[in-house]
Amino acid sequence: MRDRRGGADDRRPARPQAVALYTAEEKRRRDATPWTLVQGILAPVQFVAFLVSLALVLRYLATGEGLWIATCSIVVKTLLLYAIMVTGSIWERVVFGRYLFARAFFWEDVFSILVLALHTAYLVAIFADIGSPRQQMMLVLAAYASYAINATQFLLKLRAARLQERNVSALAVAEVS
Repeated sequence: MRDRRGGADDRRPARPQAVALYTAEEKRRRDATPWTLVQGILAPVQFVAFLVSLALVLRYLATGEGLWIATCSIVVKTLLLYAIMVTGSIWERVVFGRYLFARAFFWEDVFSILVLALHTAYLVAIFADIGSPRQQMMLVLAAYASYAINATQFLLKLRAARLQERNVSALAVAEVS
């Protein structure tokens, strides 16, 4: 680029600034609400239920045994999903002022709807006796794959938030020094 005098312009385009996940007020509300703790408890409980259920589903698909226990585990996992979705929506309302699709978690919420739809489709299939047990289990595998992707989205978002908070803290300490 050349400046008005014909010389080289050594101004470089500004690097885009990372948008903070939380404003100071949102962070205050996040830290103050008991729903943060509820989410912090439900998320790992649901993940453990997912791992156990996945093992039971794969066992059924491999051996044809254990349909009842696999089905029970899927129902438990799905009920935990509903619980985390409802409480997560309340958490999002407290922190961001909306029940779903807040700026900070928009894409995670979009994908969560897919996860919820697939899990619900499985419940409909078992209660309405739609498809064979094997077909129902394949639907569960699709639901579980979407859940794994969604869980990864949330983990990456939380990691980014922690790194951002650490960088802000380090910058504040450096400015004081």
